[in-house]
Amino acid sequence: MNFEDLLTEQRNRHSTHIDRVETQEMVNIINREDQRVGRAIQKELPQIAKAIDLATRRFDSGGRLIYIGAGTSGRLGVLDATELRPTYGLEESQTFGIIAGGPEAMFHTLEGVEDSADLAVNDLKKVALTQQDIVIGIAASGATPYTVAALGYSHQVGALSIAVTCVNDSPLERNADVTISPIVGPEVVTGATLMKAGTAQKMVLNMLSSGIMIRSGKIYQNLMISVVPTNEKTLRRAKRIIAAATQTSELAAERALERANNNVPLAIVLIETKGTIAEAKALLDQSDGHVAAAVNLGSK
Repeated sequence: MNFEDLLTEQRNRHSTHIDRVETQEMVNIINREDQRVGRAIQKELPQIAKAIDLATRRFDSGGRLIYIGAGTSGRLGVLDATELRPTYGLEESQTFGIIAGGPEAMFHTLEGVEDSADLAVNDLKKVALTQQDIVIGIAASGATPYTVAALGYSHQVGALSIAVTCVNDSPLERNADVTISPIVGPEVVTGATLMKAGTAQKMVLNMLSSGIMIRSGKIYQNLMISVVPTNEKTLRRAKRIIAAATQTSELAAERALERANNNVPLAIVLIETKGTIAEAKALLDQSDGHVAAAVNLGSK
């Protein structure tokens, strides 16, 4: 596959005169192209759902959620992993992003690192990749040597390999157990994959990670129950979450949170089932920490 033949590198016939139009028309053109992103992702929903279900099984069994890529794609992976940890109370070891060239590449363009297959394999060996892990390889072109090699090694080890790309039948796809490929078409600015392709990748990663967290019981109703109250701000948030989840007052939520030793899921089960701390803990243990299942068990 020649670089210039990649869909992500082709010229967009709708924007060939974007440098000569008024600013309002310029943003109209960009906006019209951006609207293609949601439609492209909609076609990939079955693949996204499949990836979530497969990844959740491994994550619930102690597997790590690992993102890997180069350049913009790598940065998006690091961002998603970094945001997951405080949002869902995860440990740094449970999810992290690897970018070609290491931390310096988050802020600077490093020459040659995205072309190194050996670097990708070494990066995954450094984190002791196992068959229990989930590896999400991100590359708009689907052909970045670093990311292709990373998924190839991941597949070889037996880890769940998920490809996120914006082209069909790519080298990345051939190394993946599941491929998610929203076809957003050529960019408004030729080759600037930080635009539509970047937006598509970010939306897919949001859906993947949020879906895994929901399926893993980190969400009750649509509330972030995995918040850990460590300061006044998060303590207030925890009380509001408990009150909203149980349709009770913040005072009642505060008392339950105190009884539960600042454990939000436990406080919710305590209020919903009207039992003791020991009973609420037992229900959560039986339900593998899933609050909805624990409440359902306690209501029988």
